[in-house]
Parts: sequence; structure tokens; C-alpha cells
Amino acid sequence: MQRLPNVLTLPAGGGTLILLTAAALAGEPGSLGRAAAAAAVLTAVFLLMAFTGAMGLGDVKLAPAIGALLGWSSWTALFWGAGAGFVVGAVSEVARMAVGRARRTHVSFGPYMVIGALVVSVTAA
Repeated sequence: MQRLPNVLTLPAGGGTLILLTAAALAGEPGSLGRAAAAAAVLTAVFLLMAFTGAMGLGDVKLAPAIGALLGWSSWTALFWGAGAGFVVGAVSEVARMAVGRARRTHVSFGPYMVIGALVVSVTAA
């Protein structure tokens, strides 16, 4: 089993909050309130998915950092960034199945979450 360890996910959430607060104090464009709300929304959605068995709790613990990062820019960025993680994951796993390297019972979604968020964040900037 692969896990996103607390030593990475919990500081990522706190560090994101600290950096976005500093950006808000420096007058950077973005909304700290929206970032906090987006973090809560994405975490709640992922938590619901975890209760159905569709997602692991490590992904849920990574969601506040991803949600805050994307929500800083806009609700649209949150929508596209979260969706991009699923698209990147699906494309990657279909390609892995095509070459016979996919796991049949488990997909490590954390890296796809990060890639999707980064792609949308960089293109939204």
C-alpha cells in the first residue's frame, strides 16, 4: 500500500496557509478568504469520496493545500485544477493498463492531484 505521509501532507497545508497569508499581506492579487473556503470545500468533497472508498485519507489530507493554492486565484481555478488531477490520473492509468503495468486495485492519486494543481496554477498566472 502506498501512502501520503503526515510528515508531508500536514506541513503542506500549514505552509500553504502561511505563504498565502504572506502574499495577502504583501498585496498580491488573490483572496485569502476564498483560498480558505476552497480548501474547506475540496477537503469536504474528498472526505465524502474517502467514505465511499473511492479515495484514501492521504489524498484528503493533501486536499487543503491543493484547494487553498487553487482557490487563491479563483473558484474556476479550483474546479479546473481538481478536475485536471482526475484527467491526468485517468490518462496515466489507462496508458499503464495498455502496457500491462497498472495495479488493478489501487491508484496513487496524490501525485496526480499535485500535477493537476500545478498545471492549472501555472497557466492561470
